[in-house]
Amino acid sequence: METAAAPRVQALADAGVSLLPAKYVQPPDLRPDPSHRRAPTAPSLSVPVVDLSAAGAGDAVRRACAEWGAFHVVNHEVPPGLLDAMRGAGLAFFRSPMEEKLRFACDPARGAAAEGYGSRMLANDDSVLDWRDYFDHHTLPESRRDPTRWPDFVPGYRDTVVKYSNNMKDLAQKLLRIISESLNLPPSYIEEAVGEVYQNITISYYSPCPQPDLALGLQSHSDMGAITLLIQDDVGGLEVLKDGMWLPVSPLPDGILVILADQTEIITNGRYKSAVHRAIVNTDHARLSVATFYDPSKSQKIWTAPQLVCKEHPQKYQDVIYGDYVSSWYSKGPEGKRNIDALLIEQ
Repeated sequence: METAAAPRVQALADAGVSLLPAKYVQPPDLRPDPSHRRAPTAPSLSVPVVDLSAAGAGDAVRRACAEWGAFHVVNHEVPPGLLDAMRGAGLAFFRSPMEEKLRFACDPARGAAAEGYGSRMLANDDSVLDWRDYFDHHTLPESRRDPTRWPDFVPGYRDTVVKYSNNMKDLAQKLLRIISESLNLPPSYIEEAVGEVYQNITISYYSPCPQPDLALGLQSHSDMGAITLLIQDDVGGLEVLKDGMWLPVSPLPDGILVILADQTEIITNGRYKSAVHRAIVNTDHARLSVATFYDPSKSQKIWTAPQLVCKEHPQKYQDVIYGDYVSSWYSKGPEGKRNIDALLIEQ
């Protein structure tokens, strides 16, 4: 939970700290050692790219979901200019004076992951902090939208967020229909299982770090909800865990990265896995990314599709109320996939 005294990473970086504050130092086994279990860059080890306009898009999505849990999409019908505008709005915010940004700081009374500008998401004050600042927007359902809580000093910022939100909703619905059909489920199955959608858009800003070998911009985790749609700038730093190796996700300017989240893994009985990912930092360049989270409401009960359960594929996960899952995630912290692993049914 953000507190009034919580440091902003950007302020630390701007102050020219030469040693990483202890709160940001990761345990040795979690540090991003470039020489440890890092796969060489090769086409066969790159996150797949799916052309949504191609005749074989459904098959490509099926393979990517089964083998990776993450893939880029191109020809997705979201205007490239809107992607640039969203990145530009975020960058303009984070480059603004601190006193302007602090007008939109998270309200600590609202709990973990409150809307606004912050640097601490977890409820546990003893946790190691990520080397990043963020701005979280509540964008769907529309009753949650309150543009007065979003920056007013960046021209076009609020309109851009609304347009981006609507386009991401359309793309997420399209992808969930393709994913459902790829499992021989009715096209609307996963959408209906998710229920009323709660969408958050989080802009993350990773300042240059004095000791990047000790810190992480974002700790290893899988996302909580149904699906995440992410764009990044040209700096790079996002990594996906594949077969025990951390693979860099190269920026794709007009592409959108699709990351399957935990509730989709539950619904698909583990046929499709949520992707474990993290963000690393560097000493020289700031990095920006925009993640759109497409999640159930907290009252929604999530269970495995009965059509995907059989003798050869017994049910893997317990049913769960999404709000309970969220509370567990924020109280325990990320740590890979231990939150969904807690729901595994002993076979």
